[in-house]
Amino acid sequence: MRRIRPDAWAGLTVLLACFAVGAPALLGAAETRVPQPVWSGLFAMLMAALVGAALWEERRPGRARACYGAAVVLGWLSVLTAPDAGWMAILLVFTSTMSAYVAPRWTGPVVIALNSVVVAASVSLAGATFREIGLATLLYALIQTAALLSSTAMLREQRLRGELAQAHLELRAAGVALAETARAHERLRISRELHDLMGHQLTALTLELEVARHHDGPQAREHLERADKVARDLLRDVRTTVGQLRTGAPDLRESLDAMVRDIPGLDVRLWIDDDVRPSEEVTLTLVRVVQEIVTNTIRHAQASSLRIRIESTPDDGVRLTSADDGRGSPEIRPGNGLRGLSERILALGGDVRLDGSDGFRVTARVPAA
Repeated sequence: MRRIRPDAWAGLTVLLACFAVGAPALLGAAETRVPQPVWSGLFAMLMAALVGAALWEERRPGRARACYGAAVVLGWLSVLTAPDAGWMAILLVFTSTMSAYVAPRWTGPVVIALNSVVVAASVSLAGATFREIGLATLLYALIQTAALLSSTAMLREQRLRGELAQAHLELRAAGVALAETARAHERLRISRELHDLMGHQLTALTLELEVARHHDGPQAREHLERADKVARDLLRDVRTTVGQLRTGAPDLRESLDAMVRDIPGLDVRLWIDDDVRPSEEVTLTLVRVVQEIVTNTIRHAQASSLRIRIESTPDDGVRLTSADDGRGSPEIRPGNGLRGLSERILALGGDVRLDGSDGFRVTARVPAA
């Protein structure tokens, strides 16, 4: 069962608060300046516009802004046509605050200013004095400003936390790549040393055998003994050097654990079957694929947890599956990151499937090398 995220609870709370504010007019307990069914229709359209703006905030920014514009206007109409309905002006606080999520930065102050005019007009229609109009307008202006600034600060904190998590991931991935680069340089150094060492000793061995071929008796035996010593020394040095070369591929579990550990704001759980023994090329590809999956989750999924499993396939290949608890997306439009992920897998002869119907899922398969 998927866990409901805090922002979803916050949105539900705001929706309930809106219904609570509009309840007196909806139930006919407060007088409206238009027929009650008409006002109920205005209020229902306001709620629908707010919900639409929230749902389309990330997926359809254009639609979200259109819904937000409609919500602002419907909020004005709802407040002006029910000036005697108590705390109806609180609806304007919600509409101004939502600008931080769906509209450009300049929109918030403009909406607050226009909402203040509407509040003043509504209080005036209710028969308030000039002083009461001023106090009510100032109070709601301050509430709207505080709510807008609070939401803006929260969004900025979320953005910075996401950037921190992404930088953390990139730093860990760079560390894994750097370690592999160091291993590659060490293997190159050892291979050169092996070449030089074997070349020198094989030359000496060849000369000793050549001299022995042209001698008989004790002289030949002496050169053969020297050749035998050179051969034994060469065998010992080759064994030592080959032992240093047996570094193999970087450990997949160790590399991935180091990369996904303690990512701010995202709980990453990783399972790797014990029988997974990928080659060096496959290991480095899987490291980069996991990096892109985590980066995509941080940037777009609004998820709190991510599960990744790597297991062997019947044909000795490797299968990677990942799933987060984010909002998902029925229509997947791969960006540069997901395209790069697919290209890495396809380059090894594998395949990738993306599924956004319930959270976001990635299934990648790499055949045996």
